[in-house]
Amino acid sequence: MRIVIGEDSALFREGLARLLADAGHEVVGRAADAVSLLTVVAETRPDLAVIDIRMPPDHTDDGVRAARQLKESYPAMGIVLLSQHIETRHSIELVSSGGFGYLLKDRVLDVDQFLDALTRVASGGSALDPEVVARLLGRPERLRALTPREWEVLALMAEGCTNAGISRRLWLNERTVETHVGSIMAKLGLISNAEDHRRVLAVLAYLGQS
Repeated sequence: MRIVIGEDSALFREGLARLLADAGHEVVGRAADAVSLLTVVAETRPDLAVIDIRMPPDHTDDGVRAARQLKESYPAMGIVLLSQHIETRHSIELVSSGGFGYLLKDRVLDVDQFLDALTRVASGGSALDPEVVARLLGRPERLRALTPREWEVLALMAEGCTNAGISRRLWLNERTVETHVGSIMAKLGLISNAEDHRRVLAVLAYLGQS
């Protein structure tokens, strides 16, 4: 993949670039602030942008705002936000567009899962940090009908796992997972979709409504 990194910490930025290069990806651009990130992406047109949520010039949600602008300009480009803190205010809107991930920076240490998440997002899927998922699913009034196992399956769906991935994580066969997914969709009043990431987006959009 051709990747742009938007990160103001030089140490983290270069470490991430080295990790990606070692994995066979091409880092085509780096940016230390949100303004230059927009310019670098426009010049390089990468497959994926990995962006820190808090960047200069304001050090607040500049990265998120840049991500939203980039998604509007380049809808096919994957975007992965990285953060040290959980912030779900913008997550539903961005994940609903597809090709979006939101991970806490600590997840980078699990290199295999991190790289898998980047690949999934670049392919149009989603990858949400388990802690972000837990925050989004923290709406018991909407989930009371689910069994404990269905709750586990829903959480993994929201992270972006396919049925095969859920099967491996929970030690279930895929047919059983399909049954649980069908039950979840029915209980939440959602129509199942053959495309796993679209199904995940539908669930997240539903859970994120006020």
